Amino acid sequence: MEKKFPENFLWGAASAAFQVEGARNEDGRTDSIWDALTPQKIKRNENGDVTCDHYHRWKEDVELMKELGLKSYRFSISWSRVIPERGKVNEKGLAFYVRLASSLAEAGIEPLCTLYHWDLPMWLHEEGGWENPHIVEDFEEYVKVVVEALSDKVGYWMTFNEPACFIGLGYIEGRYVPFRKNTMAKEQKMRELARISRNVLLCHGKAVQIIRKYAKRTPQIGAALNAHTFAAYDNTPEGIERARENMFNVEKEAYFAVNWWADPMILGKAPAYMEEVVSEADLREICQPLDFFGFNCYFASNYDADELNPDKGWAGMPRTQIGWPVSPDILYWAPRFLYERYHLPILITENGMANIDFVMSDGKVHDPQRIEYLKAYLGQLHQVMEEGVPVIGYTVWSLMDNFEWTDGFDPRFGLVYVDYRTQKRTPKDSFYWYQQVIRENGV
Repeated sequence: MEKKFPENFLWGAASAAFQVEGARNEDGRTDSIWDALTPQKIKRNENGDVTCDHYHRWKEDVELMKELGLKSYRFSISWSRVIPERGKVNEKGLAFYVRLASSLAEAGIEPLCTLYHWDLPMWLHEEGGWENPHIVEDFEEYVKVVVEALSDKVGYWMTFNEPACFIGLGYIEGRYVPFRKNTMAKEQKMRELARISRNVLLCHGKAVQIIRKYAKRTPQIGAALNAHTFAAYDNTPEGIERARENMFNVEKEAYFAVNWWADPMILGKAPAYMEEVVSEADLREICQPLDFFGFNCYFASNYDADELNPDKGWAGMPRTQIGWPVSPDILYWAPRFLYERYHLPILITENGMANIDFVMSDGKVHDPQRIEYLKAYLGQLHQVMEEGVPVIGYTVWSLMDNFEWTDGFDPRFGLVYVDYRTQKRTPKDSFYWYQQVIRENGV
């Protein structure tokens, strides 16, 4: 049966500045932590110096977006391209985003702007980065510059992308930049996590206030969070409740519990362990009215064995090129659980799969697995919408293949294949399938 979506549904695709732009030292940009701190840390010693060269090829990429028929495009701003050092606004860097946002608006594509997607300026890192409370003032200044420059074109804003990753994996687990491994006992580790998280949360709250104050058009504001997400273990009340409890459980890896971030942002409540360091005055700054709940959602954590969850799925379970389980029902359960708790419309800010893609003998890129993945996940999203959960849009990760952090260039998530030697873009079969979905507003 065909599944129709609302007429104003934001069919989108996404990227992030560091993953696609390249132009590392051009037009006044200074290094981010992902430039300066990654030697020997990235698979095959790869880097983001050029990646998709989007900084120079953005016009070509916008033409691809127009061909695809996108209703929205999510991109992020490189902080160090806009503010290369304290107190200095880089007009050339800012102009790049003005051109991009203007071109999107002219094409009828709604720009969705993420203010921070992991690429902290190196000059800020050298002053303590997210561990330094002074970063709140720096973030305020940066956000004001961006909002004043772009808000006549941009209506949708996300303050942060996945703080669970850039804080939890960066400052606690040591898997991402700045590769800090916290070996303290649990209670000390949780206090340290809360102290760093407080800085991020205050930045979020201050940014929302700045956007509301300076935006030139009525803004829609949220954040793009991620979390350990759980599908119902079975359709019994007990199986559903177990999944819900796991999703909002800060006792294990607190930063991957969605409520670690979302409870202070939306409910004005500090979860366990954060209560010691986040005051009532802090919460009044952090908890600002939001218009949507942005969520990056790829798989159910039911099928990743760890201390939190003993289940491993089943032998031969479908998995993506990087081992993530293919579990479409999470795009039903995650929006449902999030809406029940936070009562905000949902915007799926990322969903997609890494596949083993290559140009075949006919010159095309055939990716039927990705098409089936998207079809199944969108079916589950439609189902939860039919049951009354408001979902305002769906964003594929990603528009094109790009630099995937410590995994380098091996994972290919894109609807468009990128040959990194020549920068040739080749739309995959999934590009044309998604084009039809958008055109017909249904699956």
